[in-house]
Amino acid sequence: MPVKIRLQRTGKKDQALYRLIVTDQKSKSNGKSIAILGNANLKVKPQAVKYDKKELEKWLSQGAQLSDSVRKLLSL
Repeated sequence: MPVKIRLQRTGKKDQALYRLIVTDQKSKSNGKSIAILGNANLKVKPQAVKYDKKELEKWLSQGAQLSDSVRKLLSL
């Protein structure tokens, strides 16, 4: 089961908030997630990104892949 770390959009219209989630690569964008690592508010300057670094590194060590948008957001 290939696993991805990607963003999931939440919030109201014009008030987008995002969650950093771990999910199966084939699941839908707003489908079931395995774990929630943190959240991001991209509307504010500077962008507010909060996540658990230990959990992120745990998932990366187990073979999870970052999506392009998460890689840019975390600048890894």
